[in-house]
This record gives sequence, C-alpha cells and structure tokens, in this order.
Amino acid sequence: MRTNSFYPVILTEQVDISAAFYTRHFGFEVVFEADWYVSLRLANGHSNVPYELALLDATHSTIPAAYQRTVQGLILNFEVDDVDAEYDRLIKGEQLPLELDIRDEAFGQRHFITRDPNGVLIDIITIIPPAEAESNQYVEKVWLDETK
Repeated sequence: MRTNSFYPVILTEQVDISAAFYTRHFGFEVVFEADWYVSLRLANGHSNVPYELALLDATHSTIPAAYQRTVQGLILNFEVDDVDAEYDRLIKGEQLPLELDIRDEAFGQRHFITRDPNGVLIDIITIIPPAEAESNQYVEKVWLDETK
C-alpha cells in the first residue's frame, strides 16, 4: 500500500469548539471547514510534511450508524523541545485542565497531560535519557540524537 497521508479524525459533538481549541492552543490552521467537518494542519519544522488533524461530527451520515458516537480512549502525543515552557504556557497561563502533573518518567519522558473539549487526552512530552534499566527497551536511541 502506498500511503499519501495519515492523520487522526476525532468524532465529536463540538466541531467548532474543538477547532478553536486546537488552533488557539496548538497552532493548527484550518484548511477546510464545514459545520460537520474541519481539517487542520500544523507546519512541521523538521520536514516538509505537515501534521494533520480532523474533527468530524459524530452523527454525520458518512459514519456507519453503529459507530456514531464521540471519541473515547484516545491520547494525542505532542513531542516538544521544552515541556516546561509548554506547561507554563498551557497550564499556568491558559489554565487548561491538568490531568497528570509534569514529571519525569524512567522510560525516557518528561511530560504532563491535559485534555481537549472532547475528553481526548493530550500528552505534552520532551524526550529525556531513560533510566539505565529502561534503556535496553529502546530499539532507537532517540535521546542521543542531538538534533531533537
């Protein structure tokens, strides 16, 4: 299979509120907008391929009837250069809900978790060196990459 694009689509009852959330807090731009669907794009500073996210009215006719319900059990990971700065901006400044306070994990992340208006968890992460006991789990030694 040759894939030209891949992106998550969040089924929601709040398309417009969710679009405003992702554009305001995470810098996405609207590239298509209807009352039932919004396509968002975020420029990727590391390549020419942008990050994409879409929001779709959960009751829209393009969704099979058995699946017309809002999203559950989803976490969106945003890897950033400075998680502490994002914590200050989003949690302290913007007062987004804090679901997991900022902390270092032995498996190699410093992170915190907030959520969007749909209950989708958003994990803001900076890669850090893992504890020695955890480092053998990694196939790729991402914390050694000086370009991150």
